[in-house]
Amino acid sequence: MSDSQNPQWDDEYDVVVVGSGAGGMTAALTAADRGLKALIVEKADVYGGSTALSGGGVWVPNNPTLRRIGIVDDPKDVRKYLDSIVGDKVPSANLDAYIDQGPKMIELLERNKNIKFQWCTGYADYHPENPGGRPAGRSIEPSPVNSKKLGVDQAQLRPAALATPPGLYITQKDFVQLNMVARTWKARRTAFLTGLRAAKAIVLRQKMETLGQALIVRLRLALKDTDVKLWLSSPMESLITDASGAVTGVEVRRGGTSKRIRATRGVILASGGFEFNQEMRDKFLPEGAHPNFSAAAESNTGDGILAGEAVGAAVSLMDDAWWMPSMQTPKGVNQVLVSERSVPRAIIVDQHAQRFTNEASPYVTFTHDQLEGRHEPTWFIFDAVAKKRYQIGGIMPGQKFPKSWLSAGLIRTADTIEELAGKIDLDPATLRGTVDRFNDMAAKGHDDDFNRGDSAYDRYYGDPTLPNPVLDSIDQGPYYALQMRVGDLGTKGGLVYNENAQVLREDDTVIEGLYATGNTSAAVMGNEYAGPGATIGPAMTFGYIAANHAADAKKA
Repeated sequence: MSDSQNPQWDDEYDVVVVGSGAGGMTAALTAADRGLKALIVEKADVYGGSTALSGGGVWVPNNPTLRRIGIVDDPKDVRKYLDSIVGDKVPSANLDAYIDQGPKMIELLERNKNIKFQWCTGYADYHPENPGGRPAGRSIEPSPVNSKKLGVDQAQLRPAALATPPGLYITQKDFVQLNMVARTWKARRTAFLTGLRAAKAIVLRQKMETLGQALIVRLRLALKDTDVKLWLSSPMESLITDASGAVTGVEVRRGGTSKRIRATRGVILASGGFEFNQEMRDKFLPEGAHPNFSAAAESNTGDGILAGEAVGAAVSLMDDAWWMPSMQTPKGVNQVLVSERSVPRAIIVDQHAQRFTNEASPYVTFTHDQLEGRHEPTWFIFDAVAKKRYQIGGIMPGQKFPKSWLSAGLIRTADTIEELAGKIDLDPATLRGTVDRFNDMAAKGHDDDFNRGDSAYDRYYGDPTLPNPVLDSIDQGPYYALQMRVGDLGTKGGLVYNENAQVLREDDTVIEGLYATGNTSAAVMGNEYAGPGATIGPAMTFGYIAANHAADAKKA
């Protein structure tokens, strides 16, 4: 919409941020730090976006949290690593901006008393053997925080995808230990301490949050120290431009009325991807990913991308996503499968009853292999010992699978591999042969077919009591098959932008006054995934970059 058609404004801010995930909140905090008047408009009636549903990891190499404990990166090594996985999919200047500005973004956030991070101890980069990769990882996560500090704003926090028992809270570095609670004393000690923490939280009447919830709570607490306004239930309807094509504001639906909000220094789009827009999924994503098993926020329907295109923006990477092997419970919850794929006594097979890739590989890598080879459907096959020893689908060792999972066919079980094959429409002899070959390789300690266990990432969630943490024989009935889906954490494709987070047209000219970050923008990771938090880290970094550039821009 052109503002020359109607020069009237209902309100005015220096910066309007569309979306209240980590990228949008960081942009607003940066704007406030630069002395700008900022507004966040959020489509949903809760804030936090997909960040609130995530693991909350932040992949920003050389950040101050890591430097304080002696983990220092040479920017040349970081660039070498990103070049090895991204290739020529991303402009060089964007990669340099991310590497240079990411640590400064964390420095800004940590100046606020409400924002604290900790190292995800030992959580490997996703390709640690590549040049510049780190087997011990570069990821940080928010420290646990009591969401009751939010006061009245606690009620509008987007709920976590899965409910937890009262008082219980688990960080990423706790989770990897708790996975082995039936296997190691270190894990049992972690479980004991986790129980003590839960008891303390109950006694003190705290509502402790971790993971993505903690990151959003901490960012929201920091925003409460500023003059930034947050409007919920206020979807953006369109961008407003002037006669030159520059973006000058947004039209927002609020309280049943359209309001024209002027943005004198810029609009920052941080409204997520298009994962819940079925028309866009069908148009852009590979055929095997058309069904929606996304773990992202259901309000993400591509609004920012479509609004950008409407004013001439270019798009890229629209056929890709932050893929995640998933399962869908009978209640319709799309649940991610991360650590499960490193269970030693388990394999994943396709419609031909054969393995097709390294099961323990990074989830985007795994799903790329699945989609490119059209391996569908897929089944996660494991035995009774695996069920007894390891967490699977959120069900702890020794705990029975819900009856609804069995009755709905999410889980199939049988006394023999051949009988199990019949229950999932696979050839019994082929599945038997696949399991036998895997068992032979497990006995020798090396996966000659797909090198499962060679990478430090593969071994992160594995069983440290075994010679190869991710290889062991599947030989004790009953046997189980869990139906897996092509899921995602959000789409990767979006608006093309430069090193200042400014949105570009097809001819690479800048759309003045318009910025993008997060899944509204084409991922700085290209088709790959550097490490835990390589979605959130760039979203926050380019939100920070956008707000700083807007602060330095000429006022409209």
